[in-house]
Amino acid sequence: MEIVDQVRQAANIVEIASQYTTLRARGRKHVGLCPFHSEKTPSFTVDAEKNLFHCFGCGVGGDVFTLVMEKENMSFPEALKTLADRYHIPLPEQRRISPQALKLEEQIHKINDAALAYFRKTLAQTGEGKKAQEYLKKRGIPESTAEEFKLGYALNTWDALTAFFKAKGTAPSLLEKAGLVVPGRKGGEYYDRFRGRLIFPIFGLTGKVVGFGGRSLFNQEPKYLNSPETPVYAKGQMLYGLNFSKEAVRNAGEAILVEGYTDFLSLYRAGFKNCVASLGTALTPQQVALVQRFAPKIAVNYDGDAAGRTAAFRAVPICFEKGLETRVLALPDNLDPDGFLEKRGREAYQELLDAAPSGLAFIIDASTAGKRMTVPEVKTRVLRSILEIIEAVPDAIIRSEYLTQAAQRLRVDEALLRGLSAGGRKGADGAAAADADVLPAEKRLLQIVLEDPEIRRAVLAEVREDDFKGLKSEPVFRIILGSFKKGKDVIFHELQKEIGPSLAGTVSRALADKGERPSAEEAYDCLCALQVSRKESELKRIQAEIGALGKDEDLGKLETLLRRKQALTRQIVDLR
Repeated sequence: MEIVDQVRQAANIVEIASQYTTLRARGRKHVGLCPFHSEKTPSFTVDAEKNLFHCFGCGVGGDVFTLVMEKENMSFPEALKTLADRYHIPLPEQRRISPQALKLEEQIHKINDAALAYFRKTLAQTGEGKKAQEYLKKRGIPESTAEEFKLGYALNTWDALTAFFKAKGTAPSLLEKAGLVVPGRKGGEYYDRFRGRLIFPIFGLTGKVVGFGGRSLFNQEPKYLNSPETPVYAKGQMLYGLNFSKEAVRNAGEAILVEGYTDFLSLYRAGFKNCVASLGTALTPQQVALVQRFAPKIAVNYDGDAAGRTAAFRAVPICFEKGLETRVLALPDNLDPDGFLEKRGREAYQELLDAAPSGLAFIIDASTAGKRMTVPEVKTRVLRSILEIIEAVPDAIIRSEYLTQAAQRLRVDEALLRGLSAGGRKGADGAAAADADVLPAEKRLLQIVLEDPEIRRAVLAEVREDDFKGLKSEPVFRIILGSFKKGKDVIFHELQKEIGPSLAGTVSRALADKGERPSAEEAYDCLCALQVSRKESELKRIQAEIGALGKDEDLGKLETLLRRKQALTRQIVDLR
């Protein structure tokens, strides 16, 4: 038995889940308040027999590894080790291998750790570092904060860090891949990327150093310099500080989003620990999805100047598209969060935060500011631009409420606004409705093939890839079938990574529903029902093509369609 299966069978998912919430037995299952979102009525269900959990409120679900990974923000190997240690299962010893044989990601992580230690030592023990400490004090960042967030300093020389790693025998080409050095004009020549800068290490959710940000202390341009994209760092997918603030974000149910490092540190120190920073880049859907893992709401608080308001205006629609409840805190007098807290204090910031308008109100106010809304052509353009943003909201109920609010704030007839919106949403709504649920046979077959390895092998030996064509769960079945052909088993957490959160929620909901003990005969019946459904859909399409043919259409085409219709009808009768 593989070590993963040993740990999975030994781990008591009820016991593990009870660390995060209070569970009560209900039949063969246990229920409690979800540890991933705030709720008053228990919707979090744990099935010890299946070793699965699912929340019918927020949609999170999976096996015992998923539970630990999501709650503790661990990678799969870390969750495996945590559970193995808890249940006293020895893991196979890792072979000692040379640094040259390590994977590139592992090498870069080691290099980043060494670079961080070097930057921190430089801040604490050099003359330039002392000046950097004075700058921190001037900015109101005490030594304790610098220590907590592991701030450092890069000497204002061309090759101090390069020389440090050269003494350790690290290849410059690896330092370049880690984003720490830049090649010079001469072959084999390298110089430090960060020079004369206060260093802010960027951590992943598991606490590993993935990159660095540097603030110039010598009036260099750019003022802020970040690590480039590396195998372990993609700035559009990271949020600075989330590894420190994730529990505060989860407890508050909302993340305060700022732009830079010092804004984050100022808010965190002022007691607003549920904050994150977007690393000075335009907000991305991946960053919003990262916030969504911890909270259903976001307060966008970029700088109060024109550039900051523009960035907020672009960020709100991205939050809308992900279904996040959004507010925008626009600071006065062109101040950034750090400057506002220094001048006005915590209480004033709290007052503005409490009064922060909704994302929709901000979009409407920003769209109409300075516009001649009494001119019909101008008002029409503004209305359509706002409608375009509202129409991207995935939830139909929220979208409807936004239309009501927009009509009131813009002083236009609500029916007219809805009429304009309906034209743009009709096709999308139809597609969403069609994809809303899986077929009963589809759902049951998912349950069977994921729960029973013996039946799974028997069924998959008989199926073809096009048996699942057009199903909502087609990507799931394709992955399962692909693993079967390669002689591999299906591991739930790996399946989740490949299919994405939406489809993963569908799978976990299907697995959470208790069914009768499966049999091979039932699995074949489900497969047969899906084949019939697919052929019936094709039959309807062919019938529609026949009905659309005109009198002058090619008779050969008609004969081909009729023969195909006849063949499909026979196949459906045989399957039934």
